[in-house]
Amino acid sequence: MAGAIRQAGRALLAWPRAAALGCGLLAATGFPPLGLWSIALLGVAGLAALIAQTSGWRQAAWLGWLFGVAHFTLANNWIATAFTYQANMPQALGWVAVPLLALYLAIYPAIGAALARRVGGTRPVPLAFAFGGAWAISEWLRSWVFTGYAWDPLGLMLLGPFDRPGLAALLPWMGTYALSGLAALIAGGIAALLAVRAWWRALAVYALLAAGMMLPAPPGRTGTLAVTLIQPGFQQEELDRPELYEAQYQQLDQLTRPRRDQGQRLVLWPESGLPDYLRDGYPRRFYIATTAGADPRYARRRIGQTIGEGSFLMTGAVDLEIEGDKATGAYNAVSVLDPQGNFRGTYRKAHLVPYGEYLALRWLLEPLGATRLVAGAIDFIPGPGPRTLDLGAYGEVGVQICYEIIFAGQVVDRANRPDYIFNPSNDGWFGAFGPPQHFAQARMRAIEEGLPVLRATVNGISGVIDARGVVRAHLPTSERPGRIDAFVPPPAPPTWFAMIGNALSLAWALLAFAASVLVRRRWQR
Repeated sequence: MAGAIRQAGRALLAWPRAAALGCGLLAATGFPPLGLWSIALLGVAGLAALIAQTSGWRQAAWLGWLFGVAHFTLANNWIATAFTYQANMPQALGWVAVPLLALYLAIYPAIGAALARRVGGTRPVPLAFAFGGAWAISEWLRSWVFTGYAWDPLGLMLLGPFDRPGLAALLPWMGTYALSGLAALIAGGIAALLAVRAWWRALAVYALLAAGMMLPAPPGRTGTLAVTLIQPGFQQEELDRPELYEAQYQQLDQLTRPRRDQGQRLVLWPESGLPDYLRDGYPRRFYIATTAGADPRYARRRIGQTIGEGSFLMTGAVDLEIEGDKATGAYNAVSVLDPQGNFRGTYRKAHLVPYGEYLALRWLLEPLGATRLVAGAIDFIPGPGPRTLDLGAYGEVGVQICYEIIFAGQVVDRANRPDYIFNPSNDGWFGAFGPPQHFAQARMRAIEEGLPVLRATVNGISGVIDARGVVRAHLPTSERPGRIDAFVPPPAPPTWFAMIGNALSLAWALLAFAASVLVRRRWQR
């Protein structure tokens, strides 16, 4: 084995550009659904070894960029599937869009590699510390620059199976971006051990990591608020066909009706599952294609009858912005209804998906034939941001719609901490890789914030996640309808991250830089 590792190391250093691309691909295998964290760490360790051989930060940045191009192309391959569910652009454009996006996202590993080389130099140990700190900062930048794209942080590979959090149990004390930095630091340490041929020490690190990934979670507590979570199983290509709306509503109705022994409960419907406009006052033509015809009050009353007495419903919905008789914008919303069909609260999505819910640079791209992926001609409007809805006996709930759940530190109103988070979504666009990655990131938010997360999706993955990231119940990706009846797990006390936010991750990054500088200076004496 030692001989094979030496040969691999020589090949890595002989062809650094090709090696950087290959390491990026390996690193992406650590994310769901593959979950090959041990192989992925070798890919990240390979990048650290390549940085150690560079002549300066510019060459390190180039190799980091090549790493990122391959890494994000594989990790985000699910985006191409989204293009198969729209008719306005060539479907093959999806396979162009993925690498084009990767060309941009690769800037952040390039920043991380350059910063690691500049701070840590080329000696393996100080470089490993600098690599960890630099990676944390580069991911934090990726989460907000140009509205941010925080999908698949490196620390996601340290999340354990559904019944245990793995090394992601450290999230309450570190935050997502520091956990990613820890993954990079560990990988840099593995590269340092392999550089001095300390094979058995490297294997010992892997053994400790494997043990940490399989540590059982402490016993969970049972809550008292009953919840019915609906996964209707609609096919993605049938969601925008008006002739199917009534049949789809009837399916929701049959899935939702209270069972004989159920009393007070919270019912959760997904994003994109309800075609009706629930608000009064829109021009008549906007209601015609819905299940309720031109009467939104009837739509709400019928929903109240479906959920039954003693129930509240939270459902994905679309609200319109009307000027005169024209819709000028839309909101991706969650509406709360009681058994009488009265509104009890509304949340409007704040973190919209570029090119999905609005067409960025519309003035340039629309004349070229580009459209957004979500059906409709008008752009969605962002809401005000995280807020907590007080539902009385049904608790205080924070809402994050679909994509919003991936943004660490941006999912909770810190001035009014909720009891749990509702994350409705429609992941039917995103093939085999997107749904498990999305669900895993929802688990990370639960651990980080110390709050249970309830996910209702159109066709999976839906589930009840407790405050430790343990999945209490779930429905897999499927076009078969399903339902979960459970109790909302109780929240944990506010975590360090819940109180401090992403500043906690940045503090860990600065500590890693300080360790790198101290070790480097000691080596130079």
